[in-house]
Amino acid sequence: MAQYAKDTSVSCERSRAEIERTLQRYDADNFMYGTSSRQAIIAFTMASRQIKFILELPDPQLREFTHTPARGNRRTESAVYEAWEQACRQRWRALALVIKAKMEAVECGISVFEDEFMANIVLPGGQTVSEFMTPQIEQAYLTGRMPALLPMLED
Repeated sequence: MAQYAKDTSVSCERSRAEIERTLQRYDADNFMYGTSSRQAIIAFTMASRQIKFILELPDPQLREFTHTPARGNRRTESAVYEAWEQACRQRWRALALVIKAKMEAVECGISVFEDEFMANIVLPGGQTVSEFMTPQIEQAYLTGRMPALLPMLED
């Protein structure tokens, strides 16, 4: 399967800056980001909502980074880092594309803001709508029943 921007030379930092410029162009504010070894986070405020994207970064110890694809030879430390960094660059480019596409869909009336960003809206408890709803959706499919509207009132 084809992978968007798999060979990109655009750095993670440049993609992050592009995301920030894109968000500013569409009147988002309160932009923030952070990174750890396995995740990056982009957050901003728009339409009176806090939005958060968590970008999962690959594990640099995966075989796809530590060994060559053709013969399975162990890569040098610098080659492992380069392969891992390439995968990180690809993910950042994909995130930039997703955010830009969502913003443009809202801007030109294809969709509305809440529909495009629903999964990433941060609820008062700090969870995103996706984090809150995914277990409930799974349970509904397993049981064939909708979750209780007010679970604290169930017997």
